[in-house]
Amino acid sequence: MEIITKTFSVTTKGFTDIIDITDHVDKMLRESNLSEGNALVFAPGATAGITTIEYEPGLLKDYPEFFEKLVPSSKQYHHDDTWHDDNGFSHIRASLQGASYTVPFSNRKLLLGTWQQIIFIDFDNRSRKRNVIVQLTGK
Repeated sequence: MEIITKTFSVTTKGFTDIIDITDHVDKMLRESNLSEGNALVFAPGATAGITTIEYEPGLLKDYPEFFEKLVPSSKQYHHDDTWHDDNGFSHIRASLQGASYTVPFSNRKLLLGTWQQIIFIDFDNRSRKRNVIVQLTGK
């Protein structure tokens, strides 16, 4: 069993910006000597998340709209009273989304469905440069 940990960066717009990172993860896998195992994709930070989605224009609108209904950005949060950064909604959205996602791979290929891409979501209330950690475990 071998473990390889790598990092790459993405630049985001914030406000539930969704970025397809599938190619980054796939490239790291292809550059490794691993043929079978798992790829753990992790977003360090308290206002970002990782998941999979069909990366298409309709869902790129639906997903932010869903989070806006569930956790409105216009509401006052106790976090905002503490830190005065007006991003309490970002923290709640990120905690609901989750900071990591694991994808199995075999024959040096991610075992994603046809319409499934790995996405990074920046829930913060400003643009940022974000790191993404990928940990490949396998043989």
